[in-house]
Amino acid sequence: MPALALCLSSCLGRGDMDDYKGCGPEGDARRADVRELNTQKNRYDFPDSNQIDQSISLSAMLAPGEDVDRFKAGRAAQITGYVSAVKVGGYESCNCHASDVQYRDTHIELVADRSDSGSKQCVIVEVTPRLRAIMAAKGIDWSTPTLKNTITGHYITVRGWMLFDEEHKKQALNTAPRNPSDWRATCWEIHPVTKIEICKDKTAL
Repeated sequence: MPALALCLSSCLGRGDMDDYKGCGPEGDARRADVRELNTQKNRYDFPDSNQIDQSISLSAMLAPGEDVDRFKAGRAAQITGYVSAVKVGGYESCNCHASDVQYRDTHIELVADRSDSGSKQCVIVEVTPRLRAIMAAKGIDWSTPTLKNTITGHYITVRGWMLFDEEHKKQALNTAPRNPSDWRATCWEIHPVTKIEICKDKTAL
């Protein structure tokens, strides 16, 4: 099926959205490490096809075991998985604790198979307010309600940038295996997502 976004390098140039709705790329975090993490989350450039790290797949991200150094943050990646849930993100420092849903991230939970829906064996990929605005300027709706209605229950391929979200180290199976409250497999994410395509079948898992 057609991609939900034709993400071309002709999108808004670097610097156009560094300050978005009064929120800079570092958000409103005070700690230096969180400010740096937020800068990674809020990037809005688009990877070219030749930048994609072919060694990264959903199965590689879901593989059990300590994974802090499994991948390299900032690498371009493309993975395919089944969308078990689409949710609005919380009040996060990367978005200056915005309360309006439009200015918060969209969390997409990807699992290997529809039978895994609702399990902890999921990878989180995220649409950010900046990418949502870029898509809206191109006539593409990446709002949380629209994504929830259009991609939930489908296999999708997403492209974007790898990020290790340190803030969830105690909530992921691979970094906190003894925590009964874990709700995700890994802290590795594709964040931000720059391309979403609905698949006819599951491939490249």
